[in-house]
Amino acid sequence: MESDAQVSQLEQALLLQAETLAREALQNAESARARILAESAEKLKLAGEREVLAAKVEAERLVRRHSQAAETRLAADLDRLRWALTEATLAGVKTSFRQLVQDDARYLDVLESWLAAAAQALPPGDLVAEVRPEDEKRLAPRWPDLAARAAPGRAVTLVSHSQPSEGGIRVRLADNRAQLDQTFEARQARLADELARVSMERLFASAPDLGTLVHG
Repeated sequence: MESDAQVSQLEQALLLQAETLAREALQNAESARARILAESAEKLKLAGEREVLAAKVEAERLVRRHSQAAETRLAADLDRLRWALTEATLAGVKTSFRQLVQDDARYLDVLESWLAAAAQALPPGDLVAEVRPEDEKRLAPRWPDLAARAAPGRAVTLVSHSQPSEGGIRVRLADNRAQLDQTFEARQARLADELARVSMERLFASAPDLGTLVHG
């Protein structure tokens, strides 16, 4: 009987120990499960954040690329518009100048004012005024009086040049040390940058008067 009691006590002790081990194993399993779930959730969160960040970076890159492409297209369009407007402006100015050339009184007044400006700008010395052959014929009868008014005290010789020109006058020192080209073509070239600026402004606002190209 005593042996049976000892065996029963041993069995009870083993059962208690087994239950304790089972509870510990279950607790450890629950802890491990919770840890795994937490780690998985954190990994998913980080992965999601990385995906969101990557998507944001890609979206910003696409926006920059599209913006740059749009800016390039706009710049090209504006350049074409500026060129077209500049060409139209030059054509209009040339037409106005041709009309001026046909008006003897106005045209000769302009040539006289350009000769006076050259006489003031050039160093002392005898001058030579070069004009188109057709303008030389128009100026010759009036030249002594015109030159005296425009360049008092200076000798100014009137000659013609053979270069294609819409008109105007080129004045130089007789020894060729200096000159001031007031032909239409030279004035147009000097004002090319100004014409481009004015043309660009006209794309957005009213432009200043271009009469200086014709009248000085």
